[in-house]
Amino acid sequence: MKKNKIIDIFILFFKIGAFTIGGGYAMLSLIEDEIVNKKNWLEKEEFVDGMAIAQSIPGVLAVNISLITGYKIAGFLGMFAGMLGAVLPSFFIVLFLSQILLAIGNHPIVVAIFNGIKPAIAALILISVYRIAKSANINRYTFIFPIIIAILINYFGISPIIIIIATMILGNIYFLFKEKSKKEKEDDVQ
Repeated sequence: MKKNKIIDIFILFFKIGAFTIGGGYAMLSLIEDEIVNKKNWLEKEEFVDGMAIAQSIPGVLAVNISLITGYKIAGFLGMFAGMLGAVLPSFFIVLFLSQILLAIGNHPIVVAIFNGIKPAIAALILISVYRIAKSANINRYTFIFPIIIAILINYFGISPIIIIIATMILGNIYFLFKEKSKKEKEDDVQ
């Protein structure tokens, strides 16, 4: 019985992973319908709890859901089967497309297509950078920091992790001095 359930878990997540376009959130209703309504493997509350956990931990949502629900249904083997089922369709598609690209990647038409796509991709990246900068309150005084960071990473080979830790420390120091200065001004006014 348990062996059949493990195979069923694999098939379920493989099927959903292969035919659902749009990632984890697009898969949620299909997974819930299959696991809760059709197969009665989990109660609705159990699925919702698992979904909350899957969203709160790092990683791809579809894989997290497959791991958590697979484990709740059939333990460690169920978790493994769910994860394999969720990951393998994407793996095979990427493998297939990469083989095609390797076979025809140097063809002049393919090279021209990729060269034509490059400016569009650069524009999309710049739009994303602009939106992030806008939401991060980057202004004429702070715009230099991302440039300095890019130079430190690209030309000096400094690890982004070190940059993140250093900017966290410097940000805290700046905030503390700013708060201290603000407090001193308030004390001077009184």
